[in-house]
Amino acid sequence: MAHYDLVIIGTGSGNSILDPRFADLRVAIVERGVFGGTCLNVGCIPTKMFVHAADVAATPSKSSRLGVDETLDRVRWPDIRDRIFGRIDPIAEGGRKYRQEHPDNVNVTVYNGNARFTAPRELEITPNDGSPAETVTADRFVLAAGGRAVVPDIEGIHDVHFHTSDTVMRLDELPGSITILGSGFVAAEFAHVFSSFGVQVTLIARSGALLRGEDRDVSLRFTQLAQERWDVRLDRKAVRAESLDAGVRLHLEGPQGAETVDSDLLLVATGRTPNSDQLDVAAAGIEVLPSGHVKVDEYQRTTADGVWALGDISSPYELKHVANHEARVVQHNLLHPDDLQAADHRFVPHAVFTSPQIASVGITEQEAERSGISWVASSQAYAGIAYGWAMEDTTGFAKVIADPDTGLILGAHIIGPQAPTVIQPLIQAMSFGLDARAVARGQYWIHPGMPEVVENALLSLPLS
Repeated sequence: MAHYDLVIIGTGSGNSILDPRFADLRVAIVERGVFGGTCLNVGCIPTKMFVHAADVAATPSKSSRLGVDETLDRVRWPDIRDRIFGRIDPIAEGGRKYRQEHPDNVNVTVYNGNARFTAPRELEITPNDGSPAETVTADRFVLAAGGRAVVPDIEGIHDVHFHTSDTVMRLDELPGSITILGSGFVAAEFAHVFSSFGVQVTLIARSGALLRGEDRDVSLRFTQLAQERWDVRLDRKAVRAESLDAGVRLHLEGPQGAETVDSDLLLVATGRTPNSDQLDVAAAGIEVLPSGHVKVDEYQRTTADGVWALGDISSPYELKHVANHEARVVQHNLLHPDDLQAADHRFVPHAVFTSPQIASVGITEQEAERSGISWVASSQAYAGIAYGWAMEDTTGFAKVIADPDTGLILGAHIIGPQAPTVIQPLIQAMSFGLDARAVARGQYWIHPGMPEVVENALLSLPLS
């Protein structure tokens, strides 16, 4: 039975922990799939590369309002796909080879296989190549094994051919039509991608709005815009799936009763779940929350001594920038056990790279109402700034929520062009405790630039 000083399960953000300071430790890394984790292989990086191509493909549909008549001649899906994975796959393989073969990693053993705990600090690894399982022990473990796509319990779903976000980006060819089951980030982004490439899109939402976790004004605006662009079925419950000669039929229940929707391809985009169950963490004395996330404290320690966790397996945010932050915290705490550093989850931003783009940080208006705190809000339309005029944008806006007495920013929500970039000054202000007045008045704002939508929203806050 091999014993290690440290075992890391997962090669997404967990792989970034090791640096020369760990060179005198005996380390093992366990990865059941390809190196790089969700973000690199099936998440934020490839999806945003597809989104950028989709943005380019969608340009002709909007250009005529600017006096420029353009046409979309053709979408070469295999070329788009291969450009993306032709760059990503070598990075993943390079990461594996670096850990297994580079002289800097002589102290690191890489296991390619599935891991599960059999006792505290005892791990059974079943290799992918079919060789016998091996049990290892360690003084310390880091759980960075991520999550996986959820497949809802629908009659017949496993008898039809469907895709998740893990597989849909590697299609051999574009379908003529696609049904997307879901109404969150993944659904919104892939609806934009496929519709921009000429695919007929139907979105199935259980609730009465898309992106319902966003600020209600953003969710309402996006839902309205989506209904103009796609076949959006709100308040629908999928009850059965069946195969067609060329595609899939979903049986739905909705406000008007039973209905069906047929398409060439079904994408299940109903969320993700942590992989804690697949690791049998309970056998190691590691507690799990009702959501399936491994329970951690502010230092990213689990309830089992010597076991740490980070990223999607323990984080409800399930965001790469959060996983990277938590990896740095775990790295520090492994190296400095007498000087622990706490993770900072005060102001975690997120973005949805659909069309229009969306970005958010802090509390929403509905959360402010429920909290009972004092707050004020202000919105500024893109149409009210000079660069908005240049783009002929009539739908985007920035919304800021603040404390009326201190002026501290409590939340910010933007829907419109380059929202994930435009929101950054507000994230910075919240992180460093700058009030709305100081942010608006204490610096120059380039005119005419898109950040003026933030400046004007700040200036119009009704502060004391």
